[in-house]
Amino acid sequence: MPSEGEETFWLHCRAHNLTPEREYRFAAPRRWRADFCWPDQKLIVEIEGGQWIQGRHQRGSGFALDCAKYNAAVLAGYRVLRYTTEMVRLGRAIEEVGFALDSYHTYR
Repeated sequence: MPSEGEETFWLHCRAHNLTPEREYRFAAPRRWRADFCWPDQKLIVEIEGGQWIQGRHQRGSGFALDCAKYNAAVLAGYRVLRYTTEMVRLGRAIEEVGFALDSYHTYR
């Protein structure tokens, strides 16, 4: 089930006419999925939750698994942007993603 941050980011994407793939499998045969991905631009966006309640991503084993996942994405050539729900709410995530997508086309 998508988190509040993921749903808010999805709404921001729609408002900006951006169409990422959700729950994108980027490292088959691994079961890793990116919250949002623009495969053609090699951009992954992860919305991190639970930072104030010691959620799965903040505890030892969950954090270690996330590190392995993000490192695998980078080694596969993806750019990885990570945001908290608050960063999404404030518009920082959609602003930076727009910049990242624009810069991909500008500097390619």
